[in-house]
Amino acid sequence: MSNPIRILLQTTIPTTEEDWHIGRFSLLREYLAGLTDDAGNPLCHVTARDRATPGEPDPVLSTIDHSDFDEMWLFAVDTGNGLHAEDCEAIGRFRAKGRGLLVSRDHMDLGSSVCTLGGVGGAHFFHSSQRDPDPTRHVIDDYETSYILWPNYHSGANGDFQEIVPVGELHPVLRHVDAPEGYVRYLPSHPHEGAVGVPVGDPSARVIATGTSKVSGQSFNIAVAFEPTETAGPVIAESTFHHFADYNWDPSAGCPGFVSEKPGHGLAHSPAARASIHQYVENLVLWLAGRGAS
Repeated sequence: MSNPIRILLQTTIPTTEEDWHIGRFSLLREYLAGLTDDAGNPLCHVTARDRATPGEPDPVLSTIDHSDFDEMWLFAVDTGNGLHAEDCEAIGRFRAKGRGLLVSRDHMDLGSSVCTLGGVGGAHFFHSSQRDPDPTRHVIDDYETSYILWPNYHSGANGDFQEIVPVGELHPVLRHVDAPEGYVRYLPSHPHEGAVGVPVGDPSARVIATGTSKVSGQSFNIAVAFEPTETAGPVIAESTFHHFADYNWDPSAGCPGFVSEKPGHGLAHSPAARASIHQYVENLVLWLAGRGAS
């Protein structure tokens, strides 16, 4: 019997009711905990937590390289102080041991503490830092929340789904053998997704999927994959944590009070889209753990 894949679901904020705390990813946690291997045994052992006090090393993140976690899914929902330098150093050592990372954030400068995450941070672009490949641009892609500046790609309402496009050779995390197309075609949508790209000079990374803004029609990168090497584990850099949040899987789960956009309900009425999202999640688990993907 294979040992369960030990997964840490982690936010970069302390538990704060009116924010995207880890309790708002409960549907993801429950889905992961319910996965089984071919023998019917639990595929995953899931730990879900918020960070401890900002400005100090987090007791788990700053020692994660000494943990038995196989992979960490990091939801960077902070405004700049989410990761301490000691946290970043330990996460770097964690990856150097071959462990997997998923790093997601969202629009504009949200989650900007990942800028200091060696190698991986360079895949995320921010409005007010050197991570913006073109600091002179001021694209507004979602007119309902025009105060949110680039990156803010409008892929649809929370609770709806978007059609994505695989890039290049189909990546293992996008395979879906039960779908007519043979790949993951749908992901949850969000009114203002962030931006990701390949860091300069990193041959291990490539864009694996794109989405399309429903406001401007502009294509944007959904995910960047860093292939494992002899010195680093696998990584997926995601355009938004809303691909995994309860509110996007089921708007009735609720959201922080500052969310102003009206949700949609398309995902609830599309078994194909839900199956696509679930397949993507399972593929991520297996690939980040070095066990391949279905």
